[in-house]
Amino acid sequence: MANPTAAMLVIGDEILSGRTQDANTHHLAQELTKAGIDLREVRVVPDVQSEIVEAVNTLRAKYTHVFTSGGIGPTHDDITADSIAAAFGVSIGIRADARDLLASNYAGGEADLTEARLRMARIPEGAKLIVNAISKAPGFSMENVHVMAGVPAIFVVMLEALLPSLTHGQPVVSRTIRLDMPESQVAEALADIANDFADLSIGSYPFSMYGKYGTNIVVRGIDETLVNDAAAAVALAFGDYANDD
Repeated sequence: MANPTAAMLVIGDEILSGRTQDANTHHLAQELTKAGIDLREVRVVPDVQSEIVEAVNTLRAKYTHVFTSGGIGPTHDDITADSIAAAFGVSIGIRADARDLLASNYAGGEADLTEARLRMARIPEGAKLIVNAISKAPGFSMENVHVMAGVPAIFVVMLEALLPSLTHGQPVVSRTIRLDMPESQVAEALADIANDFADLSIGSYPFSMYGKYGTNIVVRGIDETLVNDAAAAVALAFGDYANDD
């Protein structure tokens, strides 16, 4: 049975402008690999509702899960929650359980919930909350779309809370073989090996070190025996040029 699939939708002008570096995709990819959920696509969109809606609707129809980051904070340009509601055609408003969670983060409780802070308690109708152990402002899941914060530390704890509730697949196993030769000399033999192991992902990644060119061959798949067999075939094909990492 095939593993569940996923897409990542990163939302925010600050990512596209280069002002902020996206760390959440890297973390998500690592955690999904462990869970046996195959990350197949990553998109970055600006803080524009029509573009968020289009991306969400396209991705949720194509993949088992869609994970989003960014745009659920207290400021005027945090429009992800409204955009998700629009994508699903549902209403959005302050929800009592989200409000209570948010109030628990402040010394004064409800009294400290300003209008700006209450924006973080606005949840689309029918969504399930995702726990935020740091600032208490929740994320939420709307069917197969999981909406989380852009702040990396908060994204990490939200994903940690969410993943156990999702159906996992078979974790992907990988082996890396370093070849002390340039990629141009690897291509032909590697293509033959890839054809022999069509059920695996076999990629080549060139590098330069101390003025010399080399190539890392990465073999990935859910069948550990098959991965090991392919790695052995690579090592055999390139002999003394191969170093199994």
